[in-house]
Parts: sequence; C-alpha cells; structure tokens
Amino acid sequence: MATSEQWWDTFRAACDAVPGPVDLACPNCGHQCLRLVFTGNLDRAVGYAQFWCDNCLQGIGISRTHIPDGAVVQDIRLPEEERVPKIPNFRLAV
Repeated sequence: MATSEQWWDTFRAACDAVPGPVDLACPNCGHQCLRLVFTGNLDRAVGYAQFWCDNCLQGIGISRTHIPDGAVVQDIRLPEEERVPKIPNFRLAV
C-alpha cells in the first residue's frame, strides 16, 4: 500500500506534466494507468482534483488546488451527470 507522501509526490509530478499525458507509475500497483481530472469554473484556475489509477481504482482527491493550463477540466457549473470525462468510483488511498 502506497503512503500519502508517495501519492502526493506522484500528483505533483502529474501536474507538472500537464498538458502532456500522465506517464507515471501508480504508487499503489505500479501500472501506468493514472488519470488526473480537475473540476472547476472554466473561467478561473482554481478547483478540485481527482487523481486515480484505472487499474487498481485507488487514488486521492484534492479539495482546492490550482488548475494548470491545458489540464483536463470538468465544468463545475454543469450537473454532475453531464460532466466529462466521467470519474469512476475509486477508493481513497489515504
């Protein structure tokens, strides 16, 4: 099981990679299946982030963070069922 520090380090590296792909290994299972999606007002650069692994479905949620230019962002003004991309029901790792 990955530590919270490992998840945070990987999250920061994923943010640094934006707008490129997240080509990092999951701190939990080691697969390169990480996804990073922000949700926020598209006119601002602040929102929250969901960061998870599509293989083991573990990840972290960040309640308020800067949204990097070029990031994948859901529009918070839309109803949740209309937001894309869809975020799976992953388990919080920490």
